[in-house]
Amino acid sequence: MSEVMRLVGKSLAPEVVLREMLHLISELLGLNRGRIVLADFVGDIALEGLADRKPGARSPGHAGTASSIRYAYGLTKTEMARGRYGPGEGITGRVLATAQPIIVQDIDAESQFLARSVKRAQLPQEVVAFIALPIEVNREVIGVLACHRIRSRDRQLNDDVAVLKILATLAGQLLQLQALVAEKTRALQAKNLLLERALETAAVRYGIIGTSPALLQALGELERVSEATASVLLLGESGTGKELFARAVHLSSQRRDQPFIKVNCAAIPDTLFESELFGYERGAFTGAQTARAGWFEQADRGTIFLDEIGEMPLAMQTKLLRTLQEGTIVRLGGKREVKVSVRVVAATNRNLETDVQAGSFRRDLFYRLNVIPIRLPSLRERQQDIRALAIHFLSRVNQDNQRNVSLSSDALARLEQHPWPGNIRELGNVIERLVLLTDSTMVSSRELERFLPQESGAKPALKPAIAPATTVTPAPLVRDYQAAQSHSAAQLQESLAAHGGNQSRAAQALGLTVRQFGYRLKKLGQHNADNL
Repeated sequence: MSEVMRLVGKSLAPEVVLREMLHLISELLGLNRGRIVLADFVGDIALEGLADRKPGARSPGHAGTASSIRYAYGLTKTEMARGRYGPGEGITGRVLATAQPIIVQDIDAESQFLARSVKRAQLPQEVVAFIALPIEVNREVIGVLACHRIRSRDRQLNDDVAVLKILATLAGQLLQLQALVAEKTRALQAKNLLLERALETAAVRYGIIGTSPALLQALGELERVSEATASVLLLGESGTGKELFARAVHLSSQRRDQPFIKVNCAAIPDTLFESELFGYERGAFTGAQTARAGWFEQADRGTIFLDEIGEMPLAMQTKLLRTLQEGTIVRLGGKREVKVSVRVVAATNRNLETDVQAGSFRRDLFYRLNVIPIRLPSLRERQQDIRALAIHFLSRVNQDNQRNVSLSSDALARLEQHPWPGNIRELGNVIERLVLLTDSTMVSSRELERFLPQESGAKPALKPAIAPATTVTPAPLVRDYQAAQSHSAAQLQESLAAHGGNQSRAAQALGLTVRQFGYRLKKLGQHNADNL
C-alpha cells in the first residue's frame, strides 16, 4: 500500500499508476495477470456524470453493458485484446452486472470461467484461483479488478481479498479524479479558446492582424481602457501600427460614431502649428480671408490622434497642455474660448522621459499624456504573426494590382526568420515590392532573398561629409531617430553653406527634417552666444 501511494504522489495518470499497481500486486503478493476491466460506457464524460452525482444506494450493476480490459500487467497486447466480455458474460461480466465480488477457488471446476485472455494450458498446472472485485465511483459500478492466484499459499485468501478491495476502491477514486481533472482542463481550454476568439474578433474588427501573446496583451489593455476618458500614450518602434491602435481606441469607445482626427506633428511647420491645431479667425494673418476651425474643434466629441508627439515644439506644448487641462481652445487671432470634448491619443517612437530630462519636452505634458501608456510590440516579438501579416499584404497588393503572386512555404518561413527592423511597415513594403517586380507566380525563399533588405550590424558612425550643392540625397522611407545633439554646429553650418543657405536641402543632406535642422541650429547658436 505504501508503494502504491508513493506512485499516486508522483502521477495521477491511470495508465501509469494502475498498471504499476497491478505490477506491484504481482511482484509483492504473487497475484498474477492482474487486469482492470471497464464497462464500454466508461469514458471521461461518463465518469464526470458519475462524479457529479450525489452518493446514494449502491447501483445494482450494469447487466446490459459489455466491457473490456483497459489496463493489465502480465498480459500481452493480444491477450488484452481478447479480454472483451458481453453483458453478464463470464465471471467478469457477472461481477459488473451484479456489483458483487466473486472468488473462484478453482478455475477448472467453474464452468462460467472462460479462460478467454489466457488459455488454461498457459497457466500453472496446480490449482489456480480467480478473484474479481467491482470498481465503483460514487457507488456506481464501472469496472472490475481481477487477477489469478495460486490456490496453495501460506497466506490466507481473505487477506489478499482485503488488500484487493482497498486497491479496487483506490482505482475507482483515481479514475474519478482523472475525469474531474479532464473536465476542468476541457473547461479551461474552452474558456481560453473563447477568449482568444474574442480577442481575434476584436483585432479583426479594428483591422489588426495577429494572435501572438504580445499583441493580444496590448489589445487587452486597449479594451480595458476603451471606455475611459483619460489620454492614451502609444509607445513603440516606428512601423508597429500606432495609427491602427489609435483608431482601435476610438472604435472601442463610446465616441466611435464621432470624428476621428489624425495629426502628424512631424509634418507641420512650427509657424503653422497653432493655426492647424486650434484654427484661426478671419484676418488673423495675411491670407486669412475666412475663419477656420482647427483639428481640435473638428474632433469635438470624438478622438484626436497626435502622431509623433515628440516632434511638437516647446511653445506649442504649453498651449496643448492648457487645452488638455481646461478642455478649451482659443483660435489664432480670436478672443473667446471654445469648449471642446476631445479624447487625446498620442504616439511616439522616442523616449519621452529622455526628452524631458534634456528639456526638449515638457514634464507636465508628459505626465498628462502618460496616464494610460500602451506599448506596442515590435514585429520581432510577434514572430508567429508574420505569416498571417504576409498573406494579408500579399492578398491586398495582388488585388490592387491584378496580380496572382504566391509565397511558398519556405519563403514564408524565411520571412519569419528576418529581424524586420522596420516592423510591419517594412514587411508590407517588401511584399508590395515583391508582387510588383517578380516574374514568378510562386516565389521561393531563394528568389525572396533579393527583395529582402540587407541585414546590417551596428550602424556606421555619421560622417560629416557634405553632398555637393547640386545633389540632394533622397529622404529615407523611414526616418531614423536622431538625438538632439546628433550634429555639431560646424556640420550644420557646412551643410547650409554647401547648399547655398537652403535649409530644406541642408537638412535633407543630414537626414533631418527642416524643423529639426532649424531647432538644432537655434539651440547651438544660443549655446555659443552664452559662452561668449
